[in-house]
Amino acid sequence: MTMERVLQHLYLVGMAAGFTIISGLVLGILAYLYKPVRPFVLWTVDILQTIPVLALLGVLSIVAGSSSTTVIIGIVLYSLLPVVRNTYVGLTSVDPAIKEAATGMGMTKVQKIISVELQLAFPMIFTGIRIAIVTSIGTAVFGAVVGGGGLGSVINRAILIQDMDTLLEATLALMVMAVVFDFGMGYVEKRLKARRIQTVLEEDSTLQGKEIV
Repeated sequence: MTMERVLQHLYLVGMAAGFTIISGLVLGILAYLYKPVRPFVLWTVDILQTIPVLALLGVLSIVAGSSSTTVIIGIVLYSLLPVVRNTYVGLTSVDPAIKEAATGMGMTKVQKIISVELQLAFPMIFTGIRIAIVTSIGTAVFGAVVGGGGLGSVINRAILIQDMDTLLEATLALMVMAVVFDFGMGYVEKRLKARRIQTVLEEDSTLQGKEIV
């Protein structure tokens, strides 16, 4: 196993994470704002999560060919659910009184979402991002079957030639990645949740004060 394979794996996870966060936020906000598209968006991400990873990558490889891009697309589709769900739930859980106060200040829907609601919902959204990224570390292993490279190719080769040492090294590397990301993002998540109550109180008092003025 070489550092190049580890970096390839991190590249796949990092690129997929970026597209997952952007796509998940957009879809979650759309589901929150537009009731007619809400069932379709939530149902679609639910269905994508139920498709076996290998089957999803196989279909994508037939359409787009075998490459790292195919793997990234597959990881994104498979990781959307927690980000979309948590974005939607986080936005709907914002205190209605704060939303009404923002409306009373003359804010549009977009202004309310950007300036108030997304900030208050971010701790829950971040939880979804954390789940998506940690899950994608393991999911990226299956990308080796469509030429994605990374640690998946190392594991596949080690199994074929029965190289137990390399297999254990690659597995350990995956475990370290998952633990580091999980604990690191978990720490940030706790800090965000600890500050959420204070932020809610500050936003509430600020908005009420501006509304009175």
